[in-house]
Amino acid sequence: MASTPDTPRHVAIIMDGNGRWATSKGWPRLVGHRKGAERVKEIVRAAPDQGIEWLTIYAFSTENWKRSTEEVLGLMGLFARYIQREAEGLSAEGVRMRFIGNRKRLDPKLQDLMAWIEERTSANTRLNLTVAINYGGRDELVRAARALARKVADGALDPEAVDEAALDRALDTADIPDPDLVIRTSGETRVSNFLLWQAAYAEFEFTPVLWPDFTPEVLAEILSRYGNRERRFGGVVS
Repeated sequence: MASTPDTPRHVAIIMDGNGRWATSKGWPRLVGHRKGAERVKEIVRAAPDQGIEWLTIYAFSTENWKRSTEEVLGLMGLFARYIQREAEGLSAEGVRMRFIGNRKRLDPKLQDLMAWIEERTSANTRLNLTVAINYGGRDELVRAARALARKVADGALDPEAVDEAALDRALDTADIPDPDLVIRTSGETRVSNFLLWQAAYAEFEFTPVLWPDFTPEVLAEILSRYGNRERRFGGVVS
């Protein structure tokens, strides 16, 4: 299903509430993260049929290292298992998977798996799935600014040529369209350092639904509300 003017081409999701979902049931937080990974599979499978061409999910932020060692290690293991288990299915369903964020702090084995699945799915076109791991909007902007500064210092870039387009090309999302709609689950109403540059003109939806309970039906309801919005991008609708 192709996107229409009433359908967001690119949806970005801050997946929040896994830990609270598990804790509310008396279970360890990692159980919630595992349930959340299952929900990712469902949403990825449903997204193309709802007209979504690009889906970006916030899996692990630069601030998430502050969590307990047990939880961080559990999440990293979950990411690795997801890549290994879902590679065949993603390829069969035409999903291209890629990652944004600073990979340097990640375990080398996980980095290798990330590069492997990016290569394996690179020719797929049905859905572009982007996973933000060790990602922070401020960190991304700092890395982009440093890259441009190095080019200026080397004489490869005129300082006057550093404009919005140049900065955009230096970001992790250089070849990814800006999100039309950003969704955050769990009832929190903040962006938490996610796609700060890219979401400048995105529509936002904050839902009280915890991520493990975020079904394709909930997504469909949000997309329906999005279709009733007017996106003016600073202009005036005549």
